[in-house]
Parts: sequence; C-alpha cells; structure tokens
Amino acid sequence: MQGSKLLFVVACTLMLLCAVVRSDDRILPGTKLLEMSPEIDVQLIEGVDRFLLRKIEQSQSTSKSLWQRDVGNLEADEAGIQVNRERLAHRIGLRDPRVSFQGLELVTTTVQSSLVATTSSYEIHEVRWPVVGTLQAEGILLRPLGREPLANIVAFPDATQSPAELAGLVDGIGADASYPQRLAMQGCQVLIPVIVQRVPGQIKWGERNLEITAREFLYRSAFVLGRHLIGYEVQQALAIVDLFKTTSPNTPIGVIGFSDGGMLALYASAIDTRIDVAMVSGYFDSRLQIWEEPIDRNVFGRLSEFGDAQLAAMMAGRGFVVEASKVPTQDFSGGIGAPSKIRTPAWDSVKQEYQRAIDLLKNEKLSKGFVLLKSDAAMSKTATDEFLGLLGIEPQPGLASDLKMSRKPMDQRQLQQRWVSGIDRHNQQVLQECDQVRKQFMEGLDTTSLDAYERTSATYREKFYDEVIGRFDDPVLPANARTRKVYDQPEWIGYEVVLDVYPDVIAYGLLLLPKDLEPGQRRPVVVCQHGLEGRPQDLIGKEHFESYKAFASELAKRGFVVFAPQNLYRHGDRFRTLQRKANAIGKTLFSIITPQHQQIVDWLQTQPFVDPDRIGFYGLSYGGKTAMRVPALVTDYRFSICSADFNDWVDKNASTRSSRSYVWTGEYEIFEFDLGSTFNYAEMASLIAPRPFMVERGHFDGVADDEKVGWEFAKVLHLYQGKLKVGDRCEMEWFDGPHTINGKGTFEFIHKHLGWPVNLAKESPK
Repeated sequence: MQGSKLLFVVACTLMLLCAVVRSDDRILPGTKLLEMSPEIDVQLIEGVDRFLLRKIEQSQSTSKSLWQRDVGNLEADEAGIQVNRERLAHRIGLRDPRVSFQGLELVTTTVQSSLVATTSSYEIHEVRWPVVGTLQAEGILLRPLGREPLANIVAFPDATQSPAELAGLVDGIGADASYPQRLAMQGCQVLIPVIVQRVPGQIKWGERNLEITAREFLYRSAFVLGRHLIGYEVQQALAIVDLFKTTSPNTPIGVIGFSDGGMLALYASAIDTRIDVAMVSGYFDSRLQIWEEPIDRNVFGRLSEFGDAQLAAMMAGRGFVVEASKVPTQDFSGGIGAPSKIRTPAWDSVKQEYQRAIDLLKNEKLSKGFVLLKSDAAMSKTATDEFLGLLGIEPQPGLASDLKMSRKPMDQRQLQQRWVSGIDRHNQQVLQECDQVRKQFMEGLDTTSLDAYERTSATYREKFYDEVIGRFDDPVLPANARTRKVYDQPEWIGYEVVLDVYPDVIAYGLLLLPKDLEPGQRRPVVVCQHGLEGRPQDLIGKEHFESYKAFASELAKRGFVVFAPQNLYRHGDRFRTLQRKANAIGKTLFSIITPQHQQIVDWLQTQPFVDPDRIGFYGLSYGGKTAMRVPALVTDYRFSICSADFNDWVDKNASTRSSRSYVWTGEYEIFEFDLGSTFNYAEMASLIAPRPFMVERGHFDGVADDEKVGWEFAKVLHLYQGKLKVGDRCEMEWFDGPHTINGKGTFEFIHKHLGWPVNLAKESPK
C-alpha cells in the first residue's frame, strides 16, 4: 500500500515537473509569462495617453510651485517675476530686436488718402509700422480729434476678424458702433493690428492653395526656429507700445481682445509691464485641454510653467479684466492640418483659474485691479467700462456714433496675404541664418582630446534632454519582464517582451535569439527600429520586405542577438495627439521613447546571453529619427546607424521653399521647438560622438535631396575626422535605391564595431 502511494507521489511530481518544463519553454528564463492581448502596440499608446493626461492634470500644482515666492511684496519679488517673463518671451519666440521708429506711417497713395472714415470726435486711418527685420505690420488707427488721447490702446481682432470688421467698417458704411469705436468715443486712441486668420484654404501660396490654416502654416516653420506666430503678433503690438511710450510717456496704455485677440492681449500684458491694463474676453481658462485647441496656440511647456493663472499673476499691481463670454464654436479636421476645436470656456473653469491667479498673488493690494465678469455677449459695455475705469477714464454715457465713410477700406484679403507673406519671409531669413547661430551655441565643445570632448559634450547632452526632448523626473519602475515565445525559425527563436517603465507606460518589442547561442556565451546586440506606422514584426519577414529587407532577422541569422522595439509613432492621430499633450508640459514623444529604450538596454545588459558593452542601434525612417535622438541620450548604445532619414532636419521642417518640407504634409507632430538655434542633425550626431555613427542613404530617397544630406553629413565627418581624429568611426553608404534598408555597408559597420566576425555571417539581404 505504501509503495503504491510512493509511486503515486512520484508520478504526480514528474507530471508537475513536465508541466513546469513545458511552461518554461514558453518564456525566457527569469521572466514571467506575458499574458497581454496581441494588440500590445495599441495598449502601449493608450497607457502613454493616460500617463500624459495625468501629468497635465498635475501641471497645475507643478506650475504653482514655481511661484511660491514672496509675492506679497511686489517690489521685492519683481526680479523673480521678471525671470518668468523672460522665459515666457523665449517660449513664444521674442528673439529678434524690434525696429525703432518715430511714428506710424499713414498708408497713402497717389490716388487715395489714408483716411477711411471720420466722426465728430475721432477719425480712422489705415497705417503701417515696422516690427522686426523687414517685417511690417498694418492696421487701422482710431485717433481722437482736437485733443491728446486719454489712453493708448491696442485692440487685437479675433482670428475670424479683419481690422476693418473690428473697427465697424463694412461695405463702405458704418456698422453699429464696435467696441473700438466705443473706446474712441471715450477719448482713447485705438490701434487695431492685423492678425493671421484661421480659415483653411484662404491663403494662396504660389500655385498652391494651403490645405491648412495660414496660422498653422506659419506656426510650423516658426516653432522649429524658436519663434512663434503668437510671438510675431505680440511683437507688432509691443512695437506700438514702444511708440506710445516714446511719444506720450505719461498716457496709460491698455491692450484688449476677444478669443484669439484675448490670447494675444494676455501674453502681451504678461510680458510687458508698460501695459497698464489688459482685458481678455472669451479666452481665459484652465487650458487643461490645450492639446485640443488649434495647434498654433501650442506653446512648448505652456502648462508646466505658464497656465493662464500664472500669466494673469504677472499683471500683479496692474489692471486686469477677465470677461467670460461666448465664442463661436469651430472645428478643424480633415486635410493635413492638426484636428482641433474652439469651445466657449466653461464658467466654472474660468472662475477656478481666475481664483488661482488671485491665490498666487496672495496680497489684496496686488490684485486690487483684477475684475471677473460674465457676459452673454463678448466685449460688453459693462466689461469695457471696467477696462476704461482701470485706465483712469470715467465712461461718458449716451455717446452715439456719427461715422461717415470717406472710402472703402483696403482689400482685407490682400492685407492678410501681405502679413502672412511677411512673417514667412522673416521665418525663411531666420532659417538662412540659424546655421551660424548653432555654431555659436556649440562653441563650448572642446575637441582638443577625446576626454575633453566627452566631458564638454555631456553638458550639451543635458541641454538636449532637458530643453529639447524634455525629461521626466519620475523614477523608472523595475522592469518586471514578461515574455512569451512567438517564433521558432530554423536559425532563431523569437520572444515578445514587455517591460514596465512608468505607471501605465511599458516598453514592448521582439527579442530574437540565434539558435547557435551556446550556454554562457555573451553575444553583441543590435536594436533594430521600425519606421512610421511600423511594428517590430515588419522587420523579420516578407511583409514590408521592400522597405525593411527583414534586416532584424537577417542580423539574427548572422549571429547577433536582436531586439526590435515598438515605438509610439503608430495609429495616426492617436499618436500624434500624444505629441501635443506632451508639448503642453514641455515634453515630446521622445520624452517617453528615450526612457523606454534606456529600460530596454538596462534589461538586456542583465541577460546572460548579452555582452553589455556591445549593444548598437539601427533605425529606418522614423526609426532613423530615433537613431539621431535616442543614442545621443542613451549612451549605452555602442553606435548608431541612421537609415533613410538623415538630412538637414531644420530645413526639412522649416523651409517653405522646398517641396520636400514637412510644412506641406500631415505630420503635424513632427515639429520640435527651437531646433533651429540648438540641435540640427549634425549637432545631434555630435552628442553620439565619439561613438561610431553611420548614415545609410539611397540616392532616390524622397526624404531629401542628396546635396542636403551631403551638406549635413559633411559637418559630422569634419568633427570625427578633422577635429577628433577618429574618422574610421564615421561613415556614409550611398546606394542606388529608394527609402529602404540596403544592408551592405551597414552590416559591415555593425560587424566591425561590435567585434563579431563576418565569416560567421550569412549573406546580406538581396
């Protein structure tokens, strides 16, 4: 009987051991079984989305902490607030010196006067003035007759209005008195500048009708160059403030606007303390949904530092009127532009944000001039009377408009075209000059020795991570690796791998292990990165072979351990809106992708089959974009190969003269702030140096023309070969082909720099 029991126990034990063996065969030793559904790429994006939305919610308390100073004493704290003003000015691109001028130019020709209309108390002129460089602004001036103005005011239109519409000039007759007319009747001088309208297809560009709004078109170039459409339109107003302060230094100055005009009034008054009173109607809000608003409102790091409450708090001790009013509902979708919408800010949200501003000031004296109103109609008489009162003007009741038109206003469509073209010309001039700006920026690199170079390049690496890519300070979670075997090919085995990175954020990819891997042997690793809308699976088989040539599985056949990560750039707007959410808090897609790769490399280095000192990176297309950014920051990568992407990246993003530019395409997420004056591809490569770096370039790759690629690569080669004397570490392979992996010179480069004998390898892909 006891023998039977013993046999039963032994049998059960053997069955259990067999089950364990069978279970272990499905996973990589030392990991847990991966039980996620096959659509892990979708879950990855959804998790990052939750993570970013949570960070946006937290931004209110984060940005508030930047203001925990002694704001109870304005004079003592003004220096601290000024630092914030300077950072804000930098973020909206106030980089270029304004042109000084003595007075407004009246737009007069040989056939007509500048005078458009007259009343018994003021007259209306069309005017022009210089802003920055050769950029000139135009607008409409309402000027009191027979007396000095009681106040000088800049009235910004909304992006749905022309200056003539805002001034009440319609089809040669006077409309009901607009609010600029009400202000003029009260003795104010009012200047209405043109701003770029947000109407898709309104602007013609050569033979093109723009498929995006003119605002987004200009935003794209400016953003990459460290400028901003918001900055240009604030600059034109500040140029007028310069004039007002010169010609009538003791006259109070106000700015006022509705919707987008309110946005510009808020930025201008936050930055320039010479503005005594500001009124913002239909715009003030928490901005927690800024990623849903038109992309031309995207200011890098807006919520992490400058919520509307912080901007309002910069008005400490001055007059500030917030009017919660309805705005026209607008939706922008389809075409190549960023989908967006404009909605009326909810009253509760406006109240809460306003209270946050009051709380930041902490002192009733500093918020004495702050007023919050709710109106059914924008720019109500009640609100504008409050605005006048804060300017020291007692509103006079019963004034009526007696406007008489002298002629029709200038063609407002042509006015728009001139303003748009002028801003674009300035952007393109900045683009031509930014190469020299970057040279000056990088002058701190010491190339006298490799040790000196690595020491000084580390400082630039920090700048690149913190100020361009955007670094999350959150601690990375333990990897908690989960795996499952999904491929068993004649020469290699493939596992899906999932690692934790941050709460809700995972890293996912395919691990390919050569079958001739011997126990205890440590092999070099190549991390192979897919392109736009790709998956790791695209890199190993016949599907998508035309572009990828199954380069991951080919490298595994050559004896390399291969890891193919899933990057975020997949599923169209679902990933592109991640960039918009990240930008709101001073981050980018690569703020997530970089720690994902660091976690992948850290985990690989713990595996018994990996040589931790021999891990390289090879990426195609959007994976080539990754090759320029991630290895610059993840220094455990032994080398980087950029395939089918390397070019003059700043020109690729900012040029409106090149047909290959991203300003003409639907990749609205591609634009990164201020690369023009910091890091083009040559500068990114300098952060990879002196580690080996290679470019793989097909002559017929539509990413860029050969001469653009060669121009940018020559800078990199000069660094490696001319300055650092390690020219054998820098290569480019030109081949007769399109946007694809070639797998010839790059494979030789991989064998050379990972020290893996070529004679153990199979042939390159055909």
